[in-house]
Amino acid sequence: MVTFSPGFRGRPRSSDVRLPPGQYETYDFPVLSAGPTPRVSRDTWQFTVTTEAGTAHTWSWTDLMALPSERPTVDLHCVTKWSKFGTQWQGVSLDLLLQDVETSADYALVHSYGGYTTNLPLDDLLDGQAWIAYGYDGEDVTPEHGGPARLLVPHLYLWKSAKWVRGIQLLLEDEPGFWESAGYHDYGDPWREQRYQGD
Repeated sequence: MVTFSPGFRGRPRSSDVRLPPGQYETYDFPVLSAGPTPRVSRDTWQFTVTTEAGTAHTWSWTDLMALPSERPTVDLHCVTKWSKFGTQWQGVSLDLLLQDVETSADYALVHSYGGYTTNLPLDDLLDGQAWIAYGYDGEDVTPEHGGPARLLVPHLYLWKSAKWVRGIQLLLEDEPGFWESAGYHDYGDPWREQRYQGD
């Protein structure tokens, strides 16, 4: 039997309402990756949205830079339990990139240079919730943090914000990505602590 001294309350919890359950605030920006860091030249970088019918919509780096950008300030929540508040990004909204894409898909499988994939409901990429981000804190996104461009979906755990993004495949049925196939949750809502399958 475990006993505690009177007054023991465990690790103090932040009273910040922005902190999801089980998370702690960090002021660093930890770098976590499943493999080696891809080094992708802007000269060869491309981003392609492929519909369920196989229609491809492709943007080069020059095309992306010619689009109107946004500067979202968002909180990040990593599945490894750290949260970083008020991060400042620059990028192109997925609303803009998908506005002329005809699809009946409900799901998206995001692909990265290096082979990483992650799955999301298509609705989670729309309505001002997601960006292709190429700027962080007034500078270019570094390769370690997913540059030259990464997906940014801040309302979900950070593994859904795929680094080194190169495309989105639109699907009629959900298909698990890299970490989801290894047992991570298909959705990944930090407020519901959806870290692993069954959470």
